[in-house]
Amino acid sequence: MPLTARRVVVPIDFSAASPQAIAAALALVDAAASLHLIHVMQPLETMSPGFLMGNLTDELREHRVTEALTKLADEHGASGATLAVAIGTPGLEIADYARRHKADLIVIPSHGYHGVKRLFLGSVAERVIRHAHCDVLVLRRADAE
Repeated sequence: MPLTARRVVVPIDFSAASPQAIAAALALVDAAASLHLIHVMQPLETMSPGFLMGNLTDELREHRVTEALTKLADEHGASGATLAVAIGTPGLEIADYARRHKADLIVIPSHGYHGVKRLFLGSVAERVIRHAHCDVLVLRRADAE
């Protein structure tokens, strides 16, 4: 892996690990403009209350997430990064986005779920590693032993 990368994708889930991922990615690029911050939303279920009542749409969710991504980027030194919102399966969408944008690297935090929690939640980082065309840097949890 080169010391600097031209294009780095950083998946953002708005957890406490997201700023750490941004900081790690910024250390690998010459400028924040080389970063792509992406958040992947789960599809709205046709039976969800927000969908049935008609007051929650994918467009509204995308707008709110883009606002939150902008704020997060600004607060953590990544103003000028490309912001993206996708809908689908997170691991697959992240890998596809990186491929389409010819990323050199994906920087993703690990939540370190184990046992039953991992069985039900899955591992986004693991799926990204399996499907990515480029290198993937998985960050260790700050509270890991």
